[in-house]
Amino acid sequence: MGSDRSPLPGDEDGLLDDPGRLEAIDAGGLLRAAATAGAQVRSTAAAAEEAGLRRLTGERPRALVLLTRPGAASAAAPLLLALLGPSCPVPVVTTRSVPMWAGALDIVLANTPDPGDRELAEGLDRAVRRGAQVVLTAPADGPVAAAVAGRAVLIVPRIEVPPGLALPRALTAGLLLLDALGLLATDIETLAGELDCEAERDHVAHESLVNPAKSLALRLTGRTPLLWGTDPVATAVAVHCAGALAAHAGVVAHAAGFHEAAALPVLRWEAVRGSEEADIFTDPFDDSLGDPLGDPLGDPYEDPPWGAMPAVRPVLLGVLADAGNEPERAAALDALPAADVVTADEELMVRHGDPGAAASAAAVLALRFDFAALYLGLSRGVLGRPGWIGSGGSAGSLDE
Repeated sequence: MGSDRSPLPGDEDGLLDDPGRLEAIDAGGLLRAAATAGAQVRSTAAAAEEAGLRRLTGERPRALVLLTRPGAASAAAPLLLALLGPSCPVPVVTTRSVPMWAGALDIVLANTPDPGDRELAEGLDRAVRRGAQVVLTAPADGPVAAAVAGRAVLIVPRIEVPPGLALPRALTAGLLLLDALGLLATDIETLAGELDCEAERDHVAHESLVNPAKSLALRLTGRTPLLWGTDPVATAVAVHCAGALAAHAGVVAHAAGFHEAAALPVLRWEAVRGSEEADIFTDPFDDSLGDPLGDPLGDPYEDPPWGAMPAVRPVLLGVLADAGNEPERAAALDALPAADVVTADEELMVRHGDPGAAASAAAVLALRFDFAALYLGLSRGVLGRPGWIGSGGSAGSLDE
């Protein structure tokens, strides 16, 4: 099996620009599954309509509970919370399990790929018995669906994808609920269209020079990515991206908001070293953030005496382009002028201020990193081949 692996640093053997070889390696159809993002959005909207989600229109709950069960919900819930922002008129709680207090005045949003999640089944059963409204995305059969049968809005997935590629479905279910509650307007068809366009840009047939996902994969090769959001929504996306890199490529990444990350002295020092075009005579964090500890590590461009650490790749993610978030983005760019900047500002058809513009930008960035992680995983030989994750028609399983 070892001979099947690409050398990958810089992609010396040209695997990423060889569509035939990539498709042959991708026996589990992971790239095709990622490309269903727009279809996931449309099918989820259709399933929600049939399930009667509109009956919640105009409801004003005491609390909105977003569950972070394993799977896409763990990324979708924080992203929905960030999209709502601090001005949301309804208290929003993100939690792994259904709170004991959830009752008649509350709405619970749940998503799971596991029909046998008994902890979730018991929590939802308790919530609906106490009168809570539940919106659940889950398979139609199993203890979870049975726990709320006839007492909840059950959105049954219509397109089967690995759990790690199901964020568009989980995000859409949440956006539809928020739209019905009057908390966040979203044009679902526009969202689906934007994801279709991103999937086309990231298509395996496009070479790395014009394929943003392949280009991103090459830039992250052999590096430890530092995925730092320059606004709250981008930070939530960064967490999903770190999970995608771990799940599909075995790459460990750090994800955080820029200011939170820059407060970590050793990591920020490594970020300066990883930003090749930074001014070697100054610490760019001194002016914008201050450094009560000084710079105990010396010149960030000299190898540390204890031996070089794995090289890092600072990546600044941006979603919100409004004036309120511009100072943080500017501070990040000033601090790391040579860092990779990943946004969807130029590609999006939807414009800032349109309904769902931020959700579309976030979903597009998440999908780009999904594709990049898949390209990295396929190139490294940890996806697609017999015996690896994604083989045998059960992509995403660790039991193969």
